[in-house]
Amino acid sequence: MPWNPDHYLAFGDLRLRPAVDLLARVPVEDATTVADLGCGPGNVTRILQARWPRAAVTGVDNSAEMLARAAAAVVPGVAWQQADVATWAPEAPVDVLFSNAALHWLDHHETLFPRLAGFVRPGGALAVQMPDNFAAPSHRCACQAAREGPWRAVLEPLLRSAPVRGAGNYHDLLVARARSLDIWETEYLQVLEGDNPVADWTRGSLLVPLLAALEEPWRSAFEADYRRRVAAAYPRHADGRTLFPFRRLFIVAVMG
Repeated sequence: MPWNPDHYLAFGDLRLRPAVDLLARVPVEDATTVADLGCGPGNVTRILQARWPRAAVTGVDNSAEMLARAAAAVVPGVAWQQADVATWAPEAPVDVLFSNAALHWLDHHETLFPRLAGFVRPGGALAVQMPDNFAAPSHRCACQAAREGPWRAVLEPLLRSAPVRGAGNYHDLLVARARSLDIWETEYLQVLEGDNPVADWTRGSLLVPLLAALEEPWRSAFEADYRRRVAAAYPRHADGRTLFPFRRLFIVAVMG
């Protein structure tokens, strides 16, 4: 199962809001080179291009499906590059290295973040937003469903209980390189519509690698088990909507 842009963009406005909040705190006025690492369908990349219209902007992602959706909207000044985010490196240092909801998929942050910081010119910015909702019922239900079914041996190695570190850890990783550091956390109270919207949300993100690892009939059975659990964890309110609190970590490091 490849990444599905339609599933991901079903909650496009809510997924876009943290990127806009992050961008508002990037104190770089003029940029000539901007990279969007883990650009997905390109909706954030286009906002970066609008912020710095004279810059050469590159959207980087490892999903051909996501990049095809991104390239379908022709945007002057934006190039799309298929690459492994974990090993990607620019040809030359950039003014802004931006990553929205991508780096939590990668391990070894103790080496990843200093490496990414090294790709940014002095005075430029590394700007990162990562979901930090891994202790929430949405994610715990996935772990429970994975471990309590006949597919456990397949799915358990894919579970990542806490891929994002505490804010202080990222301060320690970046402070030696940065002229200034701005790190904060926000919990968005997302108001969702639909019969089981939290399960629909995670189908476009958290569940992608788990479903991809399974063949039928296990794939459908696992998803049904997960949907049952998460529906109970997030009951609808009296107005018919579902509240989905979602915590995110933000980092803006201006390089010295």
